[in-house]
Amino acid sequence: QVQFVESGGALVQPGGSLRLSCVHSGTILNHYTVGWYRQAPGNQRELVADIRSGGSTNYADSVKGRFTFSRDVTKGMMYLQMNSLKPEDTAVYYCSARSQISGATWWGRGTQVTVSS
Repeated sequence: QVQFVESGGALVQPGGSLRLSCVHSGTILNHYTVGWYRQAPGNQRELVADIRSGGSTNYADSVKGRFTFSRDVTKGMMYLQMNSLKPEDTAVYYCSARSQISGATWWGRGTQVTVSS
């Protein structure tokens, strides 16, 4: 069982930056894929970035070069640094972990990011 609590969401102007944080409890095993997802109103939840068991980081094309996903394993933290924000980045952002063996997936409750002038 893994639990997440996201924070850092806010209203920001286009071109601005935000850093989202996610603290987790429970054990994230080496074979888990951890990541950030987002869901805009009327849209399906979509991948923003994830880190797979091999250690490689994968980004959605829409955020490449603007967002950076990082982890501090010792603190049980994940971060999403978001730069050059656009109105289309407006969404609720979620932390996630997924077992690559069982397929079990855990989600946080999300944090709202709104990009608007």
